[in-house]
Amino acid sequence: MIVDAPVIVDAHCHVIAPRMMTSAVPQQWRPAIRRSGGEAVIEFRGRQLNSVVAEFSDVDVMLAQAAATGVTHLLLSPWIMLVPVTAPVDEAVRVCRIQNEALAAAAASHPESVRVLGAVPLQDPPAAARELEYLMGLPGVRGAEVPASVAGDYLGDPRFLPFWEAAADLGAVIFVHPTTTGFGPPALADYYLWNSVGNPLETTITAAHLIAAGVLERFAGLIVLLAHGGGGLPALRGRLRRAFAVRPEARAACPAGPDASLRRLYFDSLTHDPAVLAGLVELAGAGHVLLGSDRPFDMGAPDPVGDLAAAGLRPGDEQLILGGNAARLLGIGEDGAGEDGAGEDRAGGGSGPRARLSLWRGIGFPSRQ
Repeated sequence: MIVDAPVIVDAHCHVIAPRMMTSAVPQQWRPAIRRSGGEAVIEFRGRQLNSVVAEFSDVDVMLAQAAATGVTHLLLSPWIMLVPVTAPVDEAVRVCRIQNEALAAAAASHPESVRVLGAVPLQDPPAAARELEYLMGLPGVRGAEVPASVAGDYLGDPRFLPFWEAAADLGAVIFVHPTTTGFGPPALADYYLWNSVGNPLETTITAAHLIAAGVLERFAGLIVLLAHGGGGLPALRGRLRRAFAVRPEARAACPAGPDASLRRLYFDSLTHDPAVLAGLVELAGAGHVLLGSDRPFDMGAPDPVGDLAAAGLRPGDEQLILGGNAARLLGIGEDGAGEDGAGEDRAGGGSGPRARLSLWRGIGFPSRQ
């Protein structure tokens, strides 16, 4: 009897597509990777990044390194610095297109083990919606990575509604990642706090903004995955509830209340603490947590599978987080699944995303499955 090997998916793994390091890309968006003393150093815009501790560009090597920790599949997303939301729109569209086609080529070269998320020019939400529609037709592409803020605007801002509508319509997975540059109180400048504290705080703020602004209520088909275990969002759920109860402005845009939207969100497992991870699973439900390592960075998890095991979850819940949830959302192992990934309702059963959006437009919000 042949027993299928378990699917274990790292859903938070960054890559620099080799084409992004060529003259096809404008100089200001073109990184370089060099070796110094056996370690990778990333050069970008006159700065050097020495926090890379694993492979960042060669997908075959990345798969081998992941396999050494028990991971069988990768969901690759861009280095967030290469999501060009600070560029002029025409340039950003060009950079996104080059990157998305390169990422799709990587997925097409590894159809059994790699899925990817692309980049969109979110500074122009209608243009971002158009690029999302294009990239969702590419092989192996399942959505997009977006920064937590754009020019100081967090993701619940009404300007982003055209993008969120398109994401819901297409059934795209939208991975929200801190900008690493947009949250800069002076106190975070020292002791690496800009990363250990600032990055998850930025995710916390934008997730709370999405909830309070009613974006997840408005678009029933939206699939939003938060980096770093959602930052501090789980610990603040009580305060969000209290504000909803006592302040009219806190409930003005989210009539169903914050818990309804919290239950809609997905989270990666990257908390660096087994008790915190167990609490996240209790809050979100095992069906809404995905394994994540944040490779290749030093603040990632060298052994995400082992970290999950340390949380002491029920075996069924652990299997969902290891790969079951990601396989469902990303279409891994689906017989006859279209390469565009847009025809299935990957968040739940029943109808596809366009039908769910029509339901929202016509008669209201279906409950979450």
